[in-house]
Amino acid sequence: MGGPFWEHKEEGSWSIPKGEFEENEAPLDAAKREFHEETGLIPEGKFLELAPLKQSSGKVIFAWAVEWDCDAAKTKSNTFSMEWPKGSGVMRDFPEVDRAGWFSLVEAQKKLVKGQVPLLGQLEKVL
Repeated sequence: MGGPFWEHKEEGSWSIPKGEFEENEAPLDAAKREFHEETGLIPEGKFLELAPLKQSSGKVIFAWAVEWDCDAAKTKSNTFSMEWPKGSGVMRDFPEVDRAGWFSLVEAQKKLVKGQVPLLGQLEKVL
């Protein structure tokens, strides 16, 4: 994840690209759009739907896996604005995604935010 709260954090701080559905947008179309917006990359291939996960916040995450030769080093994120430092009155732009990477299943289980780790178990079962 991007922004100053997640900078320099590793364990329990990585996330899959995600966002909100637009009106009348199919979940897979939203996932592809959000992935492109947050990474600058256009996912392609046969998508494998994973079971939706309900986060502790109540938000439901829909996710897909895809076999695709994706170069994480080519990630170029969009940005968002927020007041930083908090209370300063200064608005700054931050990348929505500050870095991307490929990890072994064991490494990914350590890096992902807790609520998304079950996606790895689903993927492992399917594969």
